[in-house]
Amino acid sequence: MRQWRALVLVCAVALAHAHARAAAPSVVIYRCTDAFGAVTLQNNAACPKGTRQQRQVIESPPPMPAYRPVPMPMPAPDPAPPATVADSVPATPVIADSERLPPPALYQCNTYDHDSYLSETSTPEPRCVRLQTTNLEGAADDAAGVACQMVTDQCQRVGDGAACDSWKQRLRETEAAWKFARPDDAEANKAEFERVRKIVRESTCGK
Repeated sequence: MRQWRALVLVCAVALAHAHARAAAPSVVIYRCTDAFGAVTLQNNAACPKGTRQQRQVIESPPPMPAYRPVPMPMPAPDPAPPATVADSVPATPVIADSERLPPPALYQCNTYDHDSYLSETSTPEPRCVRLQTTNLEGAADDAAGVACQMVTDQCQRVGDGAACDSWKQRLRETEAAWKFARPDDAEANKAEFERVRKIVRESTCGK
């Protein structure tokens, strides 16, 4: 009986492997014993006459499920780069050349001591120029007091042909005054530089 069970088990395993993919129907195993005691096993065929027969039904295992690959998770998108200072500053609108106007008038002013500078007004405020004081003998003597003379710089309008060059020179001067200013004056000097730069950029000088 143990041999019979072992043979049935071996056949069942073999048949299971043989029919797993095809999903075959159930298999019937026949154990046939002849008159001399010889045992044979056969499937799906009854024993011949004159032999003793034992029958066992073996259910075929269910077919293996189709292979389905596990979906791989999509990589997370790269984070957006942080906004730079250039991105956060609004772009300067482009002005068509046909819409540009000439820059305001600019004046070349001369001082009493033969110095010169650019000004946006033709009548600068008078200035008090200190005079050297002397004693009764005519020698220089600061102890004699302080005296000054009111002077007014003389200004002439810069010609239209040289206006843009003069405005660009004034832009450089205001930039230097801002960058090399004392901390107390830096904010006001920067505002003046930005004002002059806007005039140059938006006028015919900015072409």
